[in-house]
Amino acid sequence: MLTTAMALGGVPFCLAAPPSIPWKQCLRQEDAWYASGEALRIAENVLLYQRSTGGWPKNTDMAAVLAEEDKARLRSDRNRTDSTIDNGATCRPLRFLARIHTATGDDRCKASCLQGLDFLLAAQYPNGGWPQYYPLKRGYSAHITFNDSAMINVMTLLSDIRDRKTDFAFVDAARRAAAAAALDRGIDCILKCQIVHEGRRLAWCAQHDEETFQPRPARSYELASLSGSESVGIVEFLMAIDHPSPQIIAAIEGAVRWFDEAKLTGIRLSKMPAPGTPKGYDKIIVSDPDAPPLWARFYQIGTNKPIFCSRDGVPRDRLADISYERRNDYSWYTSEPARLLNASYPAWRQRWTPTRNVLEPGTN
Repeated sequence: MLTTAMALGGVPFCLAAPPSIPWKQCLRQEDAWYASGEALRIAENVLLYQRSTGGWPKNTDMAAVLAEEDKARLRSDRNRTDSTIDNGATCRPLRFLARIHTATGDDRCKASCLQGLDFLLAAQYPNGGWPQYYPLKRGYSAHITFNDSAMINVMTLLSDIRDRKTDFAFVDAARRAAAAAALDRGIDCILKCQIVHEGRRLAWCAQHDEETFQPRPARSYELASLSGSESVGIVEFLMAIDHPSPQIIAAIEGAVRWFDEAKLTGIRLSKMPAPGTPKGYDKIIVSDPDAPPLWARFYQIGTNKPIFCSRDGVPRDRLADISYERRNDYSWYTSEPARLLNASYPAWRQRWTPTRNVLEPGTN
């Protein structure tokens, strides 16, 4: 016989039932679902995973059914200092609990969200950037982190709070004002981090020095470089700003021009069968004149040459020249800038700079 317990709002749920949706889908449901027994069961998990700092750890399936010993372990882990904004951590659980509060009015979810917001505000550097972890950890994670949209996720959430979007209507005026001030500092930081070469604004590195704003390396195979991936989210965030300043317009136009110049044409990334290899396939680049453009994840600053790297930290010119493990266990190419160039930027330009087109010859 299956045992039941009372979830948030007094709704019973079955402890033995498997989750109906994965954690990564928990923000993509219909509004009515957030008052369901399944949603409230997951909310109980999310509350348990929150650390005393106010943040949450990363790479955690918060939708999984927890046994009583799992819950006891999480209670004992509450004071761990692993709160982070990496890989969607903190922002995703905070948004989820905000939706639960909107649907149910549960005060525990409200209190948890406010504690999470206070964590994000405290984690910001005075210069406007956010590190991966707070309290700070040693190494590259202390840098201003754009990698995997970490800082942009935070700023998008703060923008929703500032604007009192539906799920955040409960946030008090003082915290909304603090969110607005944090956003202003964050935007200033983004503009200072943009890489400039020979007087031209280009793109951003995946992480920047927390004091000098200069591009910095992370793991051994992630060198200081221009990012063809993380820079997309940065530009899209800037394009969402109403009445952009001349500085923001210049940053967007410089990055858009760089994306256009950095595109790789006539090639396609393919998975070829490779019997006897760990994955059974190998990623290779093949010629294809009809393929849509691709962008490398990393480009060398100054030359705009794509960079590929094994764990030895030595930059190489071709994907084929790095180790099988790094070649197949990491994303070295992206197509996301195509959306930026073909849709987002033209729509933005029509609204804010209708007399300019940075992609036309003779414009800058």
